[in-house]
Amino acid sequence: MPPKRRATVTDSVATVAGDVALARRKIARRSTRQPKEEEAIETVASISSETAVVEKKTKMRAVRKPAARKASVVEADNEDEAEPAERGAKRPPPVNSDILPLPWNGRLGYVRLPLEAIDAQTNEKQACLNTYLRTANPPVFSSRTCRIASILEHRHPLADPSQPEHATKNRPDKSKPADVELGQKFVQGLGLANTRDIVKMLRWNDKYGIKFMRLSSEMFPFASHAEYGYKLAPFAAEALAAAGQVAAELGHRLTTHPGQFTQIGSPRKEVVTASFRDLAYHDELLSLLRLPPQLDRDAVMILHMGGVYGDKQATLDRFRENYARLPQGVKNRLVLENDDVAWSVHDLLPVCEELNIPLVLDYHHHNIIFDPSIREGTHDIIELYPRIAATWTRKGITQKMHYSEPTAAAVTPRDRRKHSPRVKVLPPCARDMDLMIEAKDKEQAVFELMRTYKLPGWDLANDIVPHERDDEPRTAKTAGGKKTKTEINGDADQDEIAAETVTAQEFGMGGPENRVYWPTGMEEWLRPPKRGSGKDTKMDVESEIE
Repeated sequence: MPPKRRATVTDSVATVAGDVALARRKIARRSTRQPKEEEAIETVASISSETAVVEKKTKMRAVRKPAARKASVVEADNEDEAEPAERGAKRPPPVNSDILPLPWNGRLGYVRLPLEAIDAQTNEKQACLNTYLRTANPPVFSSRTCRIASILEHRHPLADPSQPEHATKNRPDKSKPADVELGQKFVQGLGLANTRDIVKMLRWNDKYGIKFMRLSSEMFPFASHAEYGYKLAPFAAEALAAAGQVAAELGHRLTTHPGQFTQIGSPRKEVVTASFRDLAYHDELLSLLRLPPQLDRDAVMILHMGGVYGDKQATLDRFRENYARLPQGVKNRLVLENDDVAWSVHDLLPVCEELNIPLVLDYHHHNIIFDPSIREGTHDIIELYPRIAATWTRKGITQKMHYSEPTAAAVTPRDRRKHSPRVKVLPPCARDMDLMIEAKDKEQAVFELMRTYKLPGWDLANDIVPHERDDEPRTAKTAGGKKTKTEINGDADQDEIAAETVTAQEFGMGGPENRVYWPTGMEEWLRPPKRGSGKDTKMDVESEIE
């Protein structure tokens, strides 16, 4: 190759190599700069968690500008420093009472908590769930629901109306004319299935010493919807009356908790209108239970005040005005509860006394939002007990309280809203209180309290055998897992069939040894072992032998 040509090629190679190196350096600079931007965005978002979405987007745009990003980070750092000092880890230690309500003779209840992302006021979504029954086969629960799209789809008849619906083999045929009544029957059928399962849950609770339960607000999906709503009578009257009869027989208290969007203090007329419909639905649900007089009075609807909307006094005024327009049946059942976002006991107690509305004291919420005149903890709030109790006795309703505890790692108010799986102590309430335990592990949290303090019923629930149940029908199988010849030929021995059969009354009740308690963190024991777990165990054993 001529010398000039060789030099040209060498220069070209060097130029390409330099371009590649520069490109790599640019990529590296972009990759190292991006996490800083994301980190800044996350910092601002975590501090200003309750600001509007529009404000968050504004801050995200500002992150791209170095000067604005620097100011935002400094502001976030200042807020981050102030938060722990005022309401975080460095806040004054809580002052708790040393009173224990023992010997206990009240009623204990449980409720399934909402998703932690929402967790302030949406208890209805997964209420009335029992971990043991929910994982049974078939499952027992009362919050079956659907989407509006499913209602519209089921307005079309099934491909084969003579056969039951199947997820893949017999679906609604959209080529056939739609019928509004078919869609309504579909959603009402979900409500009836939910109602029938209430009876099993009531008897299960009673067997294990639990006498108090919150009904799911979604027991009848979309019943209070403006377009797809419906009355519960007459189609659900018989099923609800049957559930109410069992509750009356067992002395079991039933309550409800309308959701976070039910706010009669809202400045928006459409929200107030929807809230009126929702409260009327809950009142009809409880009324159709046909409970005896005292249990009927005790069947209350717990409500949060909701948002502040920039002016607490104006919100209270709207609440007073709209409360006066509620039907008397709703007024008889309505109860207010302090929350963990804005409304303290001191905020709500005066309006409860003024309007003759019972006040539910939630200890967990109180420890997050409380009046500056008292200290965090259960000690100082006791001074208000007589006034709170009077809001109940005036109406002849049995008082109830809510108790829960934050997760161990919670520091900020937002983190502290998250409920722990179980609770460790009893609050300083009256010994005959109706106490609702709000914890992730639901009925297991009640069992834990029973065992800790030897409360009535503490020795009724025994530990489960991991991944096994004696209260469900099982098919007899050989050691290899195959059906026996007698099963295949259809002439199995009668004694063998009897040993594997479970009656409807025995199903899901814990078997002959009442095995329904699972240790903290072991909820997976309620389900069959995952595939391959047996093989993995065998391999572990073999490795240990070697």
